[in-house]
Formats: sequence, C-alpha cells, structure tokens
Amino acid sequence: MIPQKNLPPSKLAFFSALIISVPLGLFTFVLEPNWIIALLSACIIFLCSFSLIYYILQNFIYRQIKLIYKLISHTKASKREEFYYKHILPQKSIDEVREDVVKWASHRKKEIEVLQQNEVFRREFLQNLSHELKTPIFAIQGYVETLLGGAIHNQEVNTKFLQSTSRNIERLVNLVDDLDEISKLESGELILNIQSFIIQDLIKEVYDSLYIKSTEKRISCVVKKGCEMPLMVSADKEKIRQVLINLVDNSIKYGKVNGNIEASFYKVERTNVLIEISDDGSGIPEEHRLRIFERFYRTDSARSRKIGGSGLGLSICKHIIEAHNQSIHVRSTVDVGTTFGFSLPVGK
Repeated sequence: MIPQKNLPPSKLAFFSALIISVPLGLFTFVLEPNWIIALLSACIIFLCSFSLIYYILQNFIYRQIKLIYKLISHTKASKREEFYYKHILPQKSIDEVREDVVKWASHRKKEIEVLQQNEVFRREFLQNLSHELKTPIFAIQGYVETLLGGAIHNQEVNTKFLQSTSRNIERLVNLVDDLDEISKLESGELILNIQSFIIQDLIKEVYDSLYIKSTEKRISCVVKKGCEMPLMVSADKEKIRQVLINLVDNSIKYGKVNGNIEASFYKVERTNVLIEISDDGSGIPEEHRLRIFERFYRTDSARSRKIGGSGLGLSICKHIIEAHNQSIHVRSTVDVGTTFGFSLPVGK
C-alpha cells in the first residue's frame, strides 16, 4: 500500500509515475503480447511521467512553497536559509509544510494577541499617567492664580495655599522619581548591591520607620510566632527595604483600625527564604489580583487617590524582586485580608 503522508516530491513523483506506467504497460501487452515491448513501454512511460511530475512539483508547487516560506520569514534569506530552501525544503512532504505554516500562523496569532493586550495596557497607562500628572498640576495652577489674584496679601490664605502647593509639588517629584525608578529597573540600568543580612532585622527597621502611621490606625506590626529565628538572605538590602516599606505601607493604608500586620519567614529547599507580609484588611477582589502589579493600576481609583501614593509602588516591588531573579505573588480574600509574598536567595 502506498503511504499517503510524509511523501517528499521525489517519492510522490515515483509512486505517481508507477501508477501510470504499470497499467499502460499491461495495456500495451494486451494489444501486443510481447513482454519486451510491454516492459520497454512501461519503462519509457515511467521515466517520462516521473520527469514530468517531478518537474511540475519542483518548479511550480515547491517554488510557490519556497516563496511562502520567505514571505512568512519577513527577512532576506541568508546563505544558510538559501541552502535550506534549495536542498532541505524539497525533501519535506506537503503535510510537513502544512504543519510548519500552521505553527507559524499559531505563533503569529499569539503575537497579535500580545500586541493587542500591550496596546490596551499602553493606552490605560497613558490615561492614568495623564490623570496623575494633571491632578497636582491643576491644583498648583489654581493656588498660584489665586495668590496672584490678590490672595498673596492675606497672610492666613497665602500660607495655606503655599503649603498645599508644596504638597502637590512633592507629589509630582515622587511620581517622577517612581517613574525613573521603574525605567531603570526595566532597562536593567540599576546595579544591585548584593550583600548578606538578617531579614528579621530589616523588617523591624521597616516597622520602626512606619511606627507613626501604624499607631494612627492602632495597627499592630509583628513578626509571626515561630519565625523569630534569624534567617540570612543575599540581596540588595536597600532595595528590599523599599519593597518591604511599600508592602507594609499598603497594609497600613488599606488595613482596618485596630488591625494586625504580620511578617513571616520560611526557609524553602535550603536555597531560598520566603518572606510574607499579611494583614487583616479589606482584601483584594479576585478580578483585580492579576493586575495589581501593573503601573498605575488601582482596585478603587477614587479611594486609592484619596489615600495617596503614585500607584507605582507594587509595580516597583515586582521589578525589584524580578531583578533578583525571584518572583512576587499575592493571596487575598475580601474582608479577610491580603498576603504578599516573595523569595530571596539564602545568604552566607
């Protein structure tokens, strides 16, 4: 039985010529009962059929296939590719060529989907950036115009307006600094100063630096029982401090009054240390969890902007942890609380 799949042009031409020549050879024998004449006729027909079919396949069908391969590559063929098109490609069956084209189409489809998603993110990013910039700029403009309109001579009013202007300028400066930070992290320009340090000592320093904020909401910041044993990690201490400050600060902002923030530490497979910051606050709805590390993404825009911050904190955290070749994740349940976790290499 002649195989129907995986036939290169030479074999396809061979079997096709065989199918044509054998019946015609037998028909010649019926007309002229001479085996020599019939065999000779069959051979001539076979050679002619094979040459014609092979020529057609090579110069018409596979020539078009070669053109398709060049088109889907979108590049001028190199010497290696030209060798492939000339010698390797003709040995492929139509089924193999079809599979290559299907794979290419599937890959392109995925690329298009990614580009479409990136376009949506880019549009949202520009809209959010525009909003973040316009809010303090318009506020500053309003205060300055009011002062220039005569309020500058009112001591009580001008002091209040200048203080508000200063706060909005500080907000702009923080926003630009955060954008610059993300830009450096994404481009790989930021050089990490790797050192070994005890992670529990660092979290205590972070708790102390945010003591005033946490006491205002009567939130208790502790290390989980059983996790007090010092664990050494290897990382950029100041960058990890920045991550922990962002995470603890978020827990304070969105935590409930008289709530708790708990840091826990676990050694994982002797190579990494898992750090988790948990709170018992409002939690994050499921539909937002996959996007909270995006730049400017807010689960509740109005509330988030009222609380403050540039909307870049978690994105910066993600980039810092990824710069350490690690990952950050989140677990959360609405009205139960949120846990952010990331890992760091064990220090010496």
